[in-house]
Amino acid sequence: MAVIGEIEPVELKRRLTCGDQIRLLDVREPEELAFARFPGALHLPMGDVLSHLNELDTDAEWVIICHHGVRSAQVAIYLTRMGFERVANLSGGIDQWSLTVDQSVPRY
Repeated sequence: MAVIGEIEPVELKRRLTCGDQIRLLDVREPEELAFARFPGALHLPMGDVLSHLNELDTDAEWVIICHHGVRSAQVAIYLTRMGFERVANLSGGIDQWSLTVDQSVPRY
């Protein structure tokens, strides 16, 4: 099984604030975005990743986001298997982001 990195929300916030060039991929479903958006993230539901794989930069550093970090971990593993070398899962997903970084993001 592929091993993927994890990034804590506070560390992601720090790196984004420092200007690190990190691409954010939100793999939640459209109805989930109605509750809470992740600022600056590309939205591509988990089920659509395969059909849009050629649109993603394999050389970029990616952080994959979902609600609690389960689906995003699966997508991160898949991307790693497909040749992406710099992929991390947002630990705890947008829910943990809301709890520890940005309380204005609604929890659901």
